[in-house]
Amino acid sequence: MLRKLLSLLGAFALALTLGAAQAQAPAYPDRPIRLIIPFPPGGGTDILARLVASRLAEQARWTVVAENKAGAGGTIGIGEAVKAAPTGYELVMGQKDNLVIGPWFYKNLPWDPTRDLAAVAHVAYTPVLISTRADSPFKTLADVVAAARAAPDTISYGSPGNGTSIHMAGHLFAKAAGVQLNPIPYKGSNPALLDALAGNVHLLLSSLPSAMGQIRAGKLRPLAVTSAKRSASLPDVPTVAESGFKDFDTSTWYGLFAPAGTPASVVQRINAEVNKLLATADVQAAIHAQGAEPEAMSVEQFGQLLGADYAKWKDIVQASGAKID
Repeated sequence: MLRKLLSLLGAFALALTLGAAQAQAPAYPDRPIRLIIPFPPGGGTDILARLVASRLAEQARWTVVAENKAGAGGTIGIGEAVKAAPTGYELVMGQKDNLVIGPWFYKNLPWDPTRDLAAVAHVAYTPVLISTRADSPFKTLADVVAAARAAPDTISYGSPGNGTSIHMAGHLFAKAAGVQLNPIPYKGSNPALLDALAGNVHLLLSSLPSAMGQIRAGKLRPLAVTSAKRSASLPDVPTVAESGFKDFDTSTWYGLFAPAGTPASVVQRINAEVNKLLATADVQAAIHAQGAEPEAMSVEQFGQLLGADYAKWKDIVQASGAKID
């Protein structure tokens, strides 16, 4: 009887200890969260990342500090996130470019997105936009193709960097059209945009969020979007497929990632808070205003998207013959 009583007292004491430990454990987050943006200020990734950071501050009262870490098509910022402690206090706004396309170009990357990162929350997707300066002689995509055929390799386009979906969209379009275009890579969308506005490149290939401000200002002329259907933000702009290149379809997505090993409870907490944001009319309007489409996913759905696209783009990159100089 005494042994049984001591056993019960021991179990009770253990329960009290565990309960006290749980009560004392700080709720997530109890300090600022760092959000790495792997591209320079002003581009589509930067715009969406800062929108999420600011709205999380308003909605959840979280402190999210956004920090740009640009270079190598976004892979430098991703690499920094991979090396961070898996606590939930280091996140990165990743995208199709630097997670499922770039790795097949940069052969010596020391990380694998499907192994070294945890998908946390999908935010939005957007087609690639082909545009030109408002005073350009190119009024349609057909004008671009005609000029490129007349003078191969003289029509240049700026992109946010080699190994991005935008770089690949330009390469795949040139291949579909049977022309030679001159790609000029930049360290992000905003530097490419500035050179396009200055007339230093003939075309700009970018995400819609990167270009919408200048389109509204009348400084850029949109020629086509690369998605299968027209963008709700630019309903009068034809798709590349409608412009004579059947079945052409490339677009990109954006979302939050954490280092692999981040506690599942923390990942689910962030996912729930971001999905709550995406369900609000004002956030949806803000994302649409940038030319992107908001889309919430579960952690599992986003992880499946990452894995499927990673495998898919290996074959596309290899078949394209595209190279990074």
